[in-house]
Amino acid sequence: MSAPARLIVFDLDGTLVDSSQDLASAVNAALASFAPGTPPLSVDVVRTMIGEGATRLVAKALDRAGVARAVGEVRPVFMECYAQRLLESTRPYPGIAEALAALRTRTLAVLTNKPGDMSRSILEGLGLSSLFLRVYGGGDLATHKPDPEGLLRLVAEAGVGVDQAVMVGDSAIDVRTARAAGVRVVGVLWGFDAESLRREPPDVIVSSPAALLQAV
Repeated sequence: MSAPARLIVFDLDGTLVDSSQDLASAVNAALASFAPGTPPLSVDVVRTMIGEGATRLVAKALDRAGVARAVGEVRPVFMECYAQRLLESTRPYPGIAEALAALRTRTLAVLTNKPGDMSRSILEGLGLSSLFLRVYGGGDLATHKPDPEGLLRLVAEAGVGVDQAVMVGDSAIDVRTARAAGVRVVGVLWGFDAESLRREPPDVIVSSPAALLQAV
């Protein structure tokens, strides 16, 4: 990395928090409501489906489980199931709270494909929301990652140039978003899709929140 970034934009799931258990629980509850007796999908399987928003998650789960129902029919039920368990198991990754505290002299924001209201509820429940200038998620903008609209809006709202911003995420979706916006990007290996970072390398890869502090 070059000069320290003035704006640091984080992905949420797989970057700041591990939400995989709660998402898997909601996915399986939704599947069971439409197809009782369907074998539940494992957390490891659901983890591979996270990152592109609720609609894609439901579509992938229906396909993997072999449940022949329309995504538009199942998605509202999944959203209701997930809303009931947002914070049952979801926690920041070890070291994230300390890293965010150390970075609070910079401008911090979140850009995620998870619905915005749920994202803000999670960060509020974890006591982290006050650290961020903005938290943008699905439904807050006309587009979603990897479209750069959200990232460019955050850059503008922070009053910095694209060369003064960095995106931090755990997947190639975050890399594509940053590239499309002309922003530097750091990939983290503790998330849900480290393999995709090897296929589409970010500018820097870090293996711990402590290392992240040096990278941004």
